[in-house]
Amino acid sequence: MIAVLQRVKRASVRVDGDMAGKCGNGICILLGVARGDTEEDAVALVNKIVGLRIFTDENDKMNLSIQDIDGEMLVVSNFTLLASYKKGKRPDYINAAPPAEAERLYKYFTELCANSVRRVENGVFGAEMELEIVNDGPVTIVMDSNVLLRKAEAKNI
Repeated sequence: MIAVLQRVKRASVRVDGDMAGKCGNGICILLGVARGDTEEDAVALVNKIVGLRIFTDENDKMNLSIQDIDGEMLVVSNFTLLASYKKGKRPDYINAAPPAEAERLYKYFTELCANSVRRVENGVFGAEMELEIVNDGPVTIVMDSNVLLRKAEAKNI
C-alpha cells in the first residue's frame, strides 16, 4: 500500500458536485492498494500514521501526532499511486490491486483509522473526484507498507 499524507488545515472531496467527505485540521491521505496487499499492510500503515509526530507543539516543533491534537482525517482512494512509468509515455496500472480487493482493503484501512482518530471521512471508491486541500506547512510524506513491514521483520518486532 502506498499512502500520501498531507498535513492539512482542511480538505474536502466532491463527487458530481456533491460533498462526499471532508476534514478539518488533520491529515488528508491518498491511498493506493497494490496487488498482493493484505490487512497486514493496512495495519502497518495506520499504526505508523496515527503515531506520526507531524503537528507542531507550543515550541513550534513537530512533536505531536494526530491523536495528540484530536485531529481529523480524510481518506481518498487513488489507484494511480501504483502507476508504472518505466516504459513509454503512458503509465500502466498493472501493480494496482483489482478493484474489488482494493475497495475491501481501502474500507478496512479507513475502519482502522476510525478506531484511532475522532473523525474520519472518505471519498467514493472508484469515482471521479475533485479534491480540495489547504496544506499546512506544507508537510507531505509518502509511505509504503512494504518498507514498514521489511523494517519490522528485520528487527523481529
